[in-house]
Amino acid sequence: MEYILQTQKLCKKYGKFKALNDLTINVPKGSIYGMVGRNGAGKTTLIRVITGLNNPTSGEFSLFGVKNNDGKLLETRRKMGAVVETPSLHPEMSAKDNLIQQTKALGISDEKLDDILKLVGLANTGKKKAKNFSLGMRQRLGIAFSLVGDPEFLVLDEPINGLDPQGIIEVREMIMRLNQEKGITILISSHILDELSRLATHYGFIEHGHVIKEMSAEELDKACRTSLHVNVNDTNILAEVLNGMGAEYRLYSPNEADIFTPMQVTPLVLALNEKNCFVNTMSERHESLESYFMGLVGGVHNG
Repeated sequence: MEYILQTQKLCKKYGKFKALNDLTINVPKGSIYGMVGRNGAGKTTLIRVITGLNNPTSGEFSLFGVKNNDGKLLETRRKMGAVVETPSLHPEMSAKDNLIQQTKALGISDEKLDDILKLVGLANTGKKKAKNFSLGMRQRLGIAFSLVGDPEFLVLDEPINGLDPQGIIEVREMIMRLNQEKGITILISSHILDELSRLATHYGFIEHGHVIKEMSAEELDKACRTSLHVNVNDTNILAEVLNGMGAEYRLYSPNEADIFTPMQVTPLVLALNEKNCFVNTMSERHESLESYFMGLVGGVHNG
Protein backbone atom coordinates (compact mmCIF):
# COMPACT_ATOMS: atom_id res chain seq x y z
CA MET A 1 0.00 0.00 0.00
CA GLU A 2 1.22 3.49 -0.88
CA TYR A 3 1.19 6.10 1.88
CA ILE A 4 1.02 9.88 1.58
CA LEU A 5 1.98 10.51 5.23
CA GLN A 6 3.86 8.28 7.64
CA THR A 7 5.25 9.12 11.05
CA GLN A 8 7.59 7.01 13.15
CA LYS A 9 7.80 7.50 16.94
CA LEU A 10 7.12 11.22 16.53
CA CYS A 11 7.53 13.29 19.70
CA LYS A 12 6.80 16.92 20.47
CA LYS A 13 7.56 18.34 23.91
CA TYR A 14 6.54 21.65 25.42
CA GLY A 15 8.71 21.83 28.51
CA LYS A 16 8.04 18.56 30.33
CA PHE A 17 4.69 18.00 28.60
CA LYS A 18 4.66 15.50 25.73
CA ALA A 19 2.02 16.64 23.24
CA LEU A 20 3.13 13.82 20.90
CA ASN A 21 4.48 10.67 22.47
CA ASP A 22 6.08 8.15 20.06
CA LEU A 23 3.22 8.72 17.61
CA THR A 24 3.18 6.42 14.58
CA ILE A 25 0.57 6.93 11.87
CA ASN A 26 0.08 5.76 8.27
CA VAL A 27 -2.22 7.66 5.88
CA PRO A 28 -2.93 5.63 2.70
CA LYS A 29 -3.03 7.36 -0.67
CA GLY A 30 -6.61 8.15 -1.73
CA SER A 31 -8.04 7.81 1.77
CA ILE A 32 -10.09 10.08 3.98
CA TYR A 33 -8.19 9.47 7.21
CA GLY A 34 -10.05 10.46 10.37
CA MET A 35 -8.07 11.26 13.51
CA VAL A 36 -10.16 10.37 16.55
CA GLY A 37 -9.19 11.73 19.95
CA ARG A 38 -10.28 13.89 22.84
CA ASN A 39 -9.38 17.57 23.07
CA GLY A 40 -5.68 17.75 23.97
CA ALA A 41 -4.93 14.25 22.61
CA GLY A 42 -2.36 15.63 20.14
CA LYS A 43 -4.32 15.88 16.88
CA THR A 44 -3.67 19.58 16.25
CA THR A 45 -0.04 19.27 17.35
CA LEU A 46 0.50 16.53 14.76
CA ILE A 47 -1.05 18.73 12.07
CA ARG A 48 1.15 21.68 13.06
CA VAL A 49 4.26 19.48 12.84
CA ILE A 50 3.54 17.97 9.42
CA THR A 51 2.55 21.36 7.95
CA GLY A 52 5.81 22.93 9.20
CA LEU A 53 4.30 25.24 11.82
CA ASN A 54 6.20 23.36 14.55
CA ASN A 55 9.30 21.15 14.53
CA PRO A 56 9.25 17.69 16.15
CA THR A 57 11.36 17.12 19.24
CA SER A 58 12.32 13.63 18.05
CA GLY A 59 11.16 10.88 15.73
CA GLU A 60 10.52 11.33 12.03
CA PHE A 61 7.83 11.68 9.41
CA SER A 62 7.65 11.49 5.64
CA LEU A 63 5.41 13.17 3.08
CA PHE A 64 5.10 11.48 -0.31
CA GLY A 65 8.11 9.40 0.75
CA VAL A 66 10.29 12.44 1.52
CA LYS A 67 11.60 12.46 5.11
CA ASN A 68 11.39 15.52 7.34
CA ASN A 69 15.19 15.92 7.44
CA ASP A 70 15.41 15.92 3.62
CA GLY A 71 16.07 19.27 1.95
CA LYS A 72 13.35 18.44 -0.61
CA LEU A 73 10.61 18.57 2.05
CA LEU A 74 9.82 22.25 1.47
CA GLU A 75 9.20 21.57 -2.21
CA THR A 76 7.18 18.46 -1.36
CA ARG A 77 4.91 20.45 0.97
CA ARG A 78 3.66 22.34 -2.09
CA LYS A 79 1.65 19.21 -2.85
CA MET A 80 -0.19 19.73 0.43
CA GLY A 81 -2.98 22.13 1.35
CA ALA A 82 -4.06 22.77 4.93
CA VAL A 83 -6.68 24.56 7.01
CA VAL A 84 -5.22 24.59 10.51
CA GLU A 85 -6.77 27.69 11.99
CA THR A 86 -9.58 30.04 10.97
CA PRO A 87 -8.46 31.42 7.59
CA SER A 88 -7.92 35.17 7.20
CA LEU A 89 -10.52 36.26 4.68
CA HIS A 90 -10.92 39.72 3.18
CA PRO A 91 -14.43 40.58 4.43
CA GLU A 92 -15.08 43.25 1.81
CA MET A 93 -14.17 40.97 -1.12
CA SER A 94 -16.15 38.32 -2.99
CA ALA A 95 -15.17 34.65 -2.85
CA LYS A 96 -13.37 34.86 -6.20
CA ASP A 97 -11.53 38.07 -5.33
CA ASN A 98 -10.38 36.46 -2.09
CA LEU A 99 -8.94 33.57 -4.07
CA ILE A 100 -7.30 35.93 -6.57
CA GLN A 101 -5.48 37.59 -3.64
CA GLN A 102 -4.36 34.15 -2.46
CA THR A 103 -2.94 33.22 -5.88
CA LYS A 104 -1.07 36.54 -6.04
CA ALA A 105 0.41 35.92 -2.60
CA LEU A 106 1.58 32.46 -3.71
CA GLY A 107 2.70 33.62 -7.17
CA ILE A 108 0.58 31.06 -9.01
CA SER A 109 -1.97 31.14 -11.82
CA ASP A 110 -5.61 32.05 -11.14
CA GLU A 111 -7.00 30.20 -14.17
CA LYS A 112 -8.59 27.36 -12.13
CA LEU A 113 -10.43 29.53 -9.60
CA ASP A 114 -13.87 29.01 -11.15
CA ASP A 115 -13.36 25.23 -10.92
CA ILE A 116 -12.32 25.55 -7.27
CA LEU A 117 -15.36 27.68 -6.42
CA LYS A 118 -17.58 25.07 -8.05
CA LEU A 119 -15.89 22.27 -6.08
CA VAL A 120 -16.51 24.02 -2.75
CA GLY A 121 -20.06 25.04 -3.65
CA LEU A 122 -19.43 28.80 -3.94
CA ALA A 123 -19.69 29.21 -7.71
CA ASN A 124 -22.96 31.15 -7.53
CA THR A 125 -22.01 33.69 -4.85
CA GLY A 126 -21.13 36.37 -7.46
CA LYS A 127 -20.14 39.68 -5.92
CA LYS A 128 -21.48 38.83 -2.46
CA LYS A 129 -18.93 39.96 0.13
CA ALA A 130 -17.31 37.42 2.43
CA LYS A 131 -18.51 39.34 5.49
CA ASN A 132 -22.06 38.40 4.50
CA PHE A 133 -21.30 34.68 4.17
CA SER A 134 -22.66 32.12 6.62
CA LEU A 135 -20.12 30.37 8.86
CA GLY A 136 -20.34 27.28 6.63
CA MET A 137 -19.66 29.37 3.50
CA ARG A 138 -16.65 31.01 5.18
CA GLN A 139 -15.33 27.59 6.17
CA ARG A 140 -15.68 26.35 2.58
CA LEU A 141 -13.95 29.48 1.30
CA GLY A 142 -11.11 28.77 3.74
CA ILE A 143 -10.82 25.27 2.28
CA ALA A 144 -10.85 26.81 -1.21
CA PHE A 145 -7.77 28.81 -0.12
CA SER A 146 -5.98 25.53 0.50
CA LEU A 147 -6.92 24.23 -2.96
CA VAL A 148 -5.44 27.02 -5.10
CA GLY A 149 -2.08 25.22 -5.21
CA ASP A 150 -3.80 22.10 -6.65
CA PRO A 151 -2.80 19.85 -3.70
CA GLU A 152 -2.74 16.05 -3.71
CA PHE A 153 -3.01 15.97 0.10
CA LEU A 154 -5.38 18.10 2.17
CA VAL A 155 -5.19 18.53 5.96
CA LEU A 156 -8.29 19.81 7.77
CA ASP A 157 -8.37 20.57 11.50
CA GLU A 158 -11.94 20.62 12.89
CA PRO A 159 -13.54 21.72 9.57
CA ILE A 160 -17.13 21.45 10.87
CA ASN A 161 -16.62 22.93 14.33
CA GLY A 162 -19.36 25.43 15.16
CA LEU A 163 -21.39 24.81 12.00
CA ASP A 164 -25.16 24.37 11.96
CA PRO A 165 -26.63 21.11 10.51
CA GLN A 166 -26.91 22.56 6.99
CA GLY A 167 -23.32 23.84 7.11
CA ILE A 168 -22.11 20.43 8.28
CA ILE A 169 -23.85 18.70 5.35
CA GLU A 170 -22.36 21.19 2.87
CA VAL A 171 -18.80 20.71 4.17
CA ARG A 172 -19.24 16.93 4.29
CA GLU A 173 -20.41 16.77 0.68
CA MET A 174 -17.55 19.03 -0.39
CA ILE A 175 -14.94 16.84 1.33
CA MET A 176 -16.36 13.74 -0.37
CA ARG A 177 -16.28 15.49 -3.78
CA LEU A 178 -12.64 16.48 -3.30
CA ASN A 179 -11.75 12.90 -2.46
CA GLN A 180 -13.86 11.06 -5.02
CA GLU A 181 -13.74 13.45 -7.99
CA LYS A 182 -10.25 14.94 -7.56
CA GLY A 183 -8.56 11.97 -5.89
CA ILE A 184 -7.25 14.14 -3.04
CA THR A 185 -6.07 12.29 0.07
CA ILE A 186 -7.56 13.97 3.14
CA LEU A 187 -6.44 13.95 6.76
CA ILE A 188 -9.25 15.24 8.95
CA SER A 189 -9.38 15.93 12.66
CA SER A 190 -12.80 16.27 14.29
CA HIS A 191 -14.29 15.70 17.73
CA ILE A 192 -17.75 15.27 16.14
CA LEU A 193 -17.38 11.53 15.78
CA ASP A 194 -20.82 10.81 14.36
CA GLU A 195 -19.99 13.09 11.42
CA LEU A 196 -16.48 11.67 11.04
CA SER A 197 -17.98 8.17 10.74
CA ARG A 198 -19.95 9.34 7.66
CA LEU A 199 -16.73 10.40 5.91
CA ALA A 200 -13.67 8.43 6.87
CA THR A 201 -12.28 5.42 5.02
CA HIS A 202 -9.54 4.95 7.65
CA TYR A 203 -9.09 5.88 11.31
CA GLY A 204 -6.32 6.60 13.77
CA PHE A 205 -7.32 6.61 17.44
CA ILE A 206 -5.13 8.99 19.45
CA GLU A 207 -4.84 9.23 23.23
CA HIS A 208 -2.20 11.17 25.21
CA GLY A 209 -0.18 11.92 22.06
CA HIS A 210 0.01 8.27 21.03
CA VAL A 211 -1.84 6.31 18.33
CA ILE A 212 -3.45 3.38 20.14
CA LYS A 213 -5.03 1.83 17.05
CA GLU A 214 -5.30 2.27 13.26
CA MET A 215 -7.95 0.58 11.16
CA SER A 216 -10.02 0.86 7.99
CA ALA A 217 -13.73 1.71 8.01
CA GLU A 218 -14.45 -1.92 7.06
CA GLU A 219 -12.39 -3.20 10.00
CA LEU A 220 -14.16 -0.77 12.33
CA ASP A 221 -17.55 -1.95 11.13
CA LYS A 222 -16.60 -5.55 11.92
CA ALA A 223 -15.16 -4.58 15.32
CA CYS A 224 -18.20 -2.57 16.44
CA ARG A 225 -20.43 -4.84 18.46
CA THR A 226 -24.18 -5.15 18.82
CA SER A 227 -25.42 -4.02 22.21
CA LEU A 228 -28.62 -4.00 24.20
CA HIS A 229 -29.52 -0.34 24.82
CA VAL A 230 -31.66 0.10 27.92
CA ASN A 231 -33.45 3.02 29.53
CA VAL A 232 -34.10 2.49 33.24
CA ASN A 233 -35.08 4.63 36.21
CA ASP A 234 -31.68 4.18 37.92
CA THR A 235 -28.46 3.07 36.18
CA ASN A 236 -26.65 2.80 39.53
CA ILE A 237 -28.88 -0.16 40.39
CA LEU A 238 -28.49 -1.48 36.83
CA ALA A 239 -24.70 -1.37 37.25
CA GLU A 240 -24.93 -3.25 40.55
CA VAL A 241 -27.00 -6.02 38.94
CA LEU A 242 -24.79 -6.24 35.84
CA ASN A 243 -21.65 -6.40 37.99
CA GLY A 244 -23.21 -9.36 39.78
CA MET A 245 -23.75 -11.04 36.42
CA GLY A 246 -20.18 -10.33 35.28
CA ALA A 247 -21.51 -8.35 32.32
CA GLU A 248 -19.70 -5.76 30.21
CA TYR A 249 -21.58 -2.49 29.88
CA ARG A 250 -21.30 1.27 29.50
CA LEU A 251 -23.32 3.92 31.33
CA TYR A 252 -24.27 7.12 29.47
CA SER A 253 -26.55 8.90 31.93
CA PRO A 254 -28.61 8.24 35.09
CA ASN A 255 -31.10 6.47 32.84
CA GLU A 256 -29.30 5.04 29.78
CA ALA A 257 -26.76 2.28 29.25
CA ASP A 258 -25.46 -0.21 26.69
CA ILE A 259 -24.99 -3.87 27.64
CA PHE A 260 -22.45 -5.72 25.48
CA THR A 261 -22.58 -9.17 27.06
CA PRO A 262 -25.27 -11.38 25.43
CA MET A 263 -27.89 -12.30 28.03
CA GLN A 264 -31.46 -13.43 28.54
CA VAL A 265 -33.75 -10.43 28.93
CA THR A 266 -36.26 -11.95 31.37
CA PRO A 267 -33.76 -12.82 34.16
CA LEU A 268 -32.25 -9.33 33.85
CA VAL A 269 -35.64 -7.59 34.11
CA LEU A 270 -36.63 -9.75 37.11
CA ALA A 271 -33.34 -9.05 38.89
CA LEU A 272 -33.83 -5.31 38.33
CA ASN A 273 -37.44 -5.43 39.52
CA GLU A 274 -36.36 -6.99 42.80
CA LYS A 275 -34.27 -3.87 43.45
CA ASN A 276 -36.99 -1.46 42.30
CA CYS A 277 -35.19 -0.68 39.05
CA PHE A 278 -37.63 -0.65 36.16
CA VAL A 279 -36.94 -0.90 32.44
CA ASN A 280 -38.64 1.83 30.40
CA THR A 281 -37.32 0.83 26.96
CA MET A 282 -34.95 -1.78 25.54
CA SER A 283 -33.58 -2.05 22.01
CA GLU A 284 -30.74 -3.64 20.08
CA ARG A 285 -28.26 -1.30 18.40
CA HIS A 286 -24.90 -1.29 16.62
CA GLU A 287 -21.97 0.23 18.48
CA SER A 288 -21.12 3.76 17.29
CA LEU A 289 -17.67 5.19 16.51
CA GLU A 290 -17.87 7.20 19.73
CA SER A 291 -18.78 4.14 21.76
CA TYR A 292 -15.95 2.12 20.18
CA PHE A 293 -13.46 4.90 20.92
CA MET A 294 -14.58 5.14 24.56
CA GLY A 295 -14.10 1.39 24.84
CA LEU A 296 -10.54 1.72 23.52
CA VAL A 297 -9.61 4.43 26.03
CA GLY A 298 -11.19 2.75 29.02
CA GLY A 299 -14.85 3.72 28.93
CA VAL A 300 -16.24 0.18 29.30
CA HIS A 301 -17.19 -1.17 32.73
CA ASN A 302 -16.54 -4.82 33.47
CA GLY A 303 -17.96 -6.81 36.32
